[in-house]
Amino acid sequence: MYKSSLALAVAVGVLAQQAGAAGFIEDSKLSLSSRTMYFNNDNRDGGADNRESGQGFKLDYISGFTQGTIGFGVDAQALWGIHLDGGRGKHPDNSSFFPSDSDGSAVDQWARLGANAKARFSKTEVHFGSALTPNLPILVSNDGRLLPQSFEGGTIQSKEIDNLTINAGQLTHAMGRASSNRTGLSVNGATADSNQFRFGGLDYKLTPDLTLQYYYSNLEDFYKQHFLGATHVFKIADDQSFKTDLRYFDSSSDGRNGSGGGYNFNNNGGYAKTPGEVDNKTWSAIFTYTLGGHAFLLGHQRVNDDGGFVWLNQGSVRDGNGRPEGAGGASFYLFTDSMINQFAKAGENTTFGQYSYDFARLGVPGLKASISYLRGEDGKNANGNGTFSEWERDARVDYVIQQGTFKGLGATLRHGVYRGSGTSSLADQDQTRFLINYTYSFM
Repeated sequence: MYKSSLALAVAVGVLAQQAGAAGFIEDSKLSLSSRTMYFNNDNRDGGADNRESGQGFKLDYISGFTQGTIGFGVDAQALWGIHLDGGRGKHPDNSSFFPSDSDGSAVDQWARLGANAKARFSKTEVHFGSALTPNLPILVSNDGRLLPQSFEGGTIQSKEIDNLTINAGQLTHAMGRASSNRTGLSVNGATADSNQFRFGGLDYKLTPDLTLQYYYSNLEDFYKQHFLGATHVFKIADDQSFKTDLRYFDSSSDGRNGSGGGYNFNNNGGYAKTPGEVDNKTWSAIFTYTLGGHAFLLGHQRVNDDGGFVWLNQGSVRDGNGRPEGAGGASFYLFTDSMINQFAKAGENTTFGQYSYDFARLGVPGLKASISYLRGEDGKNANGNGTFSEWERDARVDYVIQQGTFKGLGATLRHGVYRGSGTSSLADQDQTRFLINYTYSFM
């Protein structure tokens, strides 16, 4: 015990001494982000509505690296959410907007802390801690509510070879966007969790315009997943381009998946050839034509008939009393991960389009707008009898003040409409979100 304490004291002393060197302090950043959000989900079929507003604060400290062959640093994050108004009876107990109290109502406030230790050698960085926010084809950290989702574990990124980026890591826990607790890792509908999500992959820039990707991930006792991707941008003129984005996922069962005991996958409420077992292939193709401030997107996605698409999702995780942990809300790397629905059930063929415009071309920098439409057909009902269809229309307007006293203050208004038919479609919903964001940098 004495030796361990002495070693820790020496290590802290060395880091403190190095912290005064150029890099650790000079490259440090400290910022406070504020997000005010109003969330309104209107269930048109008569189910529970969700109508709440809240205030979130996020304090981020990102250090530089100490001098030497191996540089060390630390990142820290503090999150605080305040419930402003829920509207009586408008906070479902499984809400992913705000944590629930013991009686099912929203708590008044909640908070959590996280930190990462990091090291850098040449062009390779290692991060280890509880404030990881990966953005990779096999795992996308969600930031769609008041406060962001984060993960605990370790990651490594290397850019030692020109035009090649290698990512790898292992995650053990998740911190949900509406929770102050950490949970194990799981999938949609499962009652059990896992503490091992391993991944590795690479992004290779074959030419300045063409990027190829391969990733592999494994959530122990749930699934194994391969991803292949290719992105190409053809420049037609200075303000005109055509982008092609191809994505393919191949997912299969692992360990105890499909054998009961809570390790089952509910196939997003859709059909499964082998109930509870992960068995999926999904591909999508996205084409975007950009002309000046205009961007026209058109794409198609196909989920195979054997089972739904799978991704990390802790929404079904319960605490010791069997109540929701507030860990719901997860993202994945497909365009169909839209405002309300995912279009990821077995058999779905989804065609989608989007138009967006940047008003800077009209002399209003900071103002952007978009509208998208997705339609899914031929989805297989969970009972295997017949099919269902569904569609969603989303509109979005963003504005960020570009100069003056309130420079950086931004507002976002989003509205989505979802309708479906068939036993495996969602309940019809209208959803509105309004956000005000501001980040102040201290250093």
